[in-house]
Amino acid sequence: MNFDFVSYISLHISLLGSLFIVGLMGSGHCIGMCGGIVAALGSNRPSLQLLVGYNLGRLLSYSIAGAMAAGLVMGVAGERYQQLIPLLRTVAGTMIVLMGLYIAGWWRVLTRLEQAGQLVWCRIQPLLVRLGKPDTATKAIAAGMLWGWLPCGLVYSALGQALVSHSPVIGALSMLAFGLGTLPAMLAGGWFSARLARWLQSIALRRLMGLCLVALGLFMIWQVQQIGHQH
Repeated sequence: MNFDFVSYISLHISLLGSLFIVGLMGSGHCIGMCGGIVAALGSNRPSLQLLVGYNLGRLLSYSIAGAMAAGLVMGVAGERYQQLIPLLRTVAGTMIVLMGLYIAGWWRVLTRLEQAGQLVWCRIQPLLVRLGKPDTATKAIAAGMLWGWLPCGLVYSALGQALVSHSPVIGALSMLAFGLGTLPAMLAGGWFSARLARWLQSIALRRLMGLCLVALGLFMIWQVQQIGHQH
């Protein structure tokens, strides 16, 4: 049987699109979490080469995490994976709702998940210190790959979507789509306009983006229920 890669991707276009939206809506949160890297890159306005290199590394680490998450759940679930998909999709939608509440500042329960992520980060952070100042494109990419593992509820909520991606390849592409959603704000905040970065973190905009994420998560959960009723 020939493997039609284009058809395979088209089946998951909804997943990729939703994750791009999640990244776009949560990009103000990303600037707050990763804003420190701008100072590490050398100045209030680092070179575009270093900024692009950092974000490229960040997207690579997200893609690796997506592939690992999808591969892990498929390996553990085995033949029961298809049966678990409705449950996994419900969990993924719930994670998006919680992230919306977190970004809006109404309920920060995801901070507990970020605290758990510190167990991984405490092993990665020394590598970032050892890397030193990322003053070359190669070092910027390496720094981005390390910073990509910074504990972040937004990333974890996106990883919840990667769990239902059916393969490590789609898991990687899913997290890449999420990363691309965060990219415009990260580039704008780091290079084009500090004022824009502050606006993206304003309370009013964060609440609006949070509401959009809550609506998206509830819609995902509703879809699972509708599919269940049809079957």
